[in-house]
Amino acid sequence: MSSTALRMSTMFLRTLREDPADADVDSAKLLIRAGYIRKAAPGIWTWLPLGLRVLNKIETIIREEMDGIGAQEVHFPALLPREPYEKTHRWEEYGENLFRLKDRHEADYLLAPTHEEMFTLLVKDMYSSYKDLPVVLYQIQTKYRDEFRPRAGLIRGREFVMKDAYSFNIDEEGMRKAYYDERGAYERVFQRIGLKYVPVFAMSGPMGGSASEEFLAPMPIGEDTFALAPSGKAWNVEALHTPELPEVDCSATPAASKRPTPDAKTIDGMIALANAKYPREDGREWQASDTLKNVIIAVKHVEDEEHDSPWREIVAIGVPGDRQVDMKRLEAQFAPFEIEEATPEDLKTYPELVHGYIGPMVLGPQREAAGLKKPLRYLLDAHVVKGSAWFTGADENEVDYYDLVYGRDFEADGTVEAVEVRHGDMSPDGSGPLSFERGVEIGQVFQLGLKYSKALDLKVLDQNGKTVPVWMGCYGIGVSRVLACVAETHHDERGLAWPAVIAPAQVHVVATGKDQAAFDAAEKLVEELESRGVEVIYDDRKKVSPGVKFKDAELIGVPLIAVAGRDTVNNGTIEIRNRDGSDSAAVPAAEAADVLEARLKTLLGE
Repeated sequence: MSSTALRMSTMFLRTLREDPADADVDSAKLLIRAGYIRKAAPGIWTWLPLGLRVLNKIETIIREEMDGIGAQEVHFPALLPREPYEKTHRWEEYGENLFRLKDRHEADYLLAPTHEEMFTLLVKDMYSSYKDLPVVLYQIQTKYRDEFRPRAGLIRGREFVMKDAYSFNIDEEGMRKAYYDERGAYERVFQRIGLKYVPVFAMSGPMGGSASEEFLAPMPIGEDTFALAPSGKAWNVEALHTPELPEVDCSATPAASKRPTPDAKTIDGMIALANAKYPREDGREWQASDTLKNVIIAVKHVEDEEHDSPWREIVAIGVPGDRQVDMKRLEAQFAPFEIEEATPEDLKTYPELVHGYIGPMVLGPQREAAGLKKPLRYLLDAHVVKGSAWFTGADENEVDYYDLVYGRDFEADGTVEAVEVRHGDMSPDGSGPLSFERGVEIGQVFQLGLKYSKALDLKVLDQNGKTVPVWMGCYGIGVSRVLACVAETHHDERGLAWPAVIAPAQVHVVATGKDQAAFDAAEKLVEELESRGVEVIYDDRKKVSPGVKFKDAELIGVPLIAVAGRDTVNNGTIEIRNRDGSDSAAVPAAEAADVLEARLKTLLGE
């Protein structure tokens, strides 16, 4: 019987002793050094035999859980036409992250970042009745996003492997059931893989929809900050809502007054001048939290019914002066549109805005009373409550308002989550103060609702013969990113340490020394393990030192290591140890396969 073991003498593998110069996180360093991947271009990676084995095992677990909830696998092309993405406005909304190209006939195409449009059109093409529903389809496929600055190896790349699934239901109740079925499958996937995760309430972003949760793998290198409540609930900072704050009784607040404030264009300058020239009657000093800062941004809209080309909307945002605007969090409020700070050219169209002294009285609802006809939307951060009094700009050079009360002296067009969230802020569920951690997004689930079915006219006949749009859900797992996250959280100073369920092999057999008897014993052990269905890497290299072999075994990270060497020749024993360094033992060669099989079952939880 031919052996299926991966033999180090013939395996397509080169390990490295030094970290690659351009690898910026541990997972990238170790995956490259151990021979799992090689860099082809920034954010683009070649998968080598060991890497593919791990990737395929993760995909197998995902397929088992998807099939277990009744989902059916399909496969779409990565190269797609422009037209469906235009109908959902994502040709424009995806911005510069979308790879766009033309064929030889000058037709527009894209490399797909996700496949909502194609799944929707496929179901539209094949199904027309409620009797056809529900259905859940999924694929595991390569996706493309033109990341401005790829980083962290497989975690933030331009080409990546993703599982995306889509549910189609006749009503909202069915969509919610499919959502929670998929959510449960995700939890089982991550539990089986051995990757810690936190479900986090999230924004839907360019995907749209009514509800969304991210699954984040907690780790210091994570780009996402999430907030934890004492209740155990978690939120992506972008999705965090400030609990409604009680109104302030302003009946004793004096009438608003203007006061000269020369050379006080900054918050610090305002506070210093106020404490020097206008001390408070209650005896405490003025603080940044007493000031209202008004920031002007531009919202970058795409063309719509009223505009035949992309256009900019200028919006004013009022925030407490002791808080910084979180542009990423603020942008989530305007999704799917991007935002940026207003430019000098933008501000020229509103000459009434006095730099350093912008106040509410020329913004939003106040503009008509001020005789200003050009609209300028004014939104207040959720920390600004009715009845609160503020020290803010008076729309005149070197003049500020004191005791300007929200709800009495000025109004806003609405509220918005605009500022950074702090340690100690109250959690949305009211269970106590928030704490913060960082994590990497490994999956996300969306209740899409009717967005894509309406945009692409996916309708079926219901029980009454009426044509109705289909309710959809969308569910993604970053497969290659999951692999990187496992590598990031399962390693030590010597190398990788894979969970047994996804390791490229289960036992790494090492033959050392020059005595043929050690190699014969190792060969026999390999054959015995393979007969029991155990996957083996066998280091059968004859002219490689034991030290190099041990370092390679630890670097590659297979969960169990068996060494046949001098003790095998002299004492008839084989050394067995777990990759994590625990439970090392010398056992008779005849018992080695039994011991390894028993340890493997323990590691696999059998």
